[in-house]
Amino acid sequence: MPVTTGSALFASHSPNDRRTPRCHPGRGPLPRRGRPVRGGGRPGGRMVAMASTSMPRPIPPPLAAEREMLESWLEFHRTTLAQKCAGLDDEQVRTASVPPSPLTLLGLVQHVAEVERKWFQRVFAGRDVPPIYEAEYNDRDGGFTLVPGRGMDEALAVWRTEIETGRRLTAGVSLDDEGRLPEPESTVLGERVSLRWILHHMVEEYARHNGQADLLRERIDGVTGT
Repeated sequence: MPVTTGSALFASHSPNDRRTPRCHPGRGPLPRRGRPVRGGGRPGGRMVAMASTSMPRPIPPPLAAEREMLESWLEFHRTTLAQKCAGLDDEQVRTASVPPSPLTLLGLVQHVAEVERKWFQRVFAGRDVPPIYEAEYNDRDGGFTLVPGRGMDEALAVWRTEIETGRRLTAGVSLDDEGRLPEPESTVLGERVSLRWILHHMVEEYARHNGQADLLRERIDGVTGT
């Protein structure tokens, strides 16, 4: 079945589609330190129109086999996260814009790279590979910690490498094929987990973090949309 990249239900606004950002009562989007919000805010008491992010997304087919449906939804959510990070500078992707949460868009991308590596390489394929970012610290931070000098371009490249590795490791195998869970997950779920379960979990994982990314992006520069 051919991949659909456009739908009224999941519309992504074009960069040329000028829209008015949502603002909180009495104030505009979260200002950048010492500088006006790019395209946001309310100078002169009026809203400033702002473009929202856009890139093609594969819309999951409404009728498909289970494997295609799962992989399509996972790809949809991966692309959604990339959309939420598009068009921002280094300061903005490092901004924890929804206090008191320390979450940032850069941290989310680093985290999902760790998630991809864990579930497809370590759990499903049984590879003995270290965490990507956690080795830099003396804790298990999940990739959320930011360091100077590593920005979004590098984080996106690492993330996409992990995605491609996961695709190769799962290509042509059955949804019933199993991987081995580590602790502490094994104490709750048991030692074995199917690829089917992993794909369902990955969709859930990305959906949760995309909700967080929605809020982070809106508070950074007012951009909203699917």
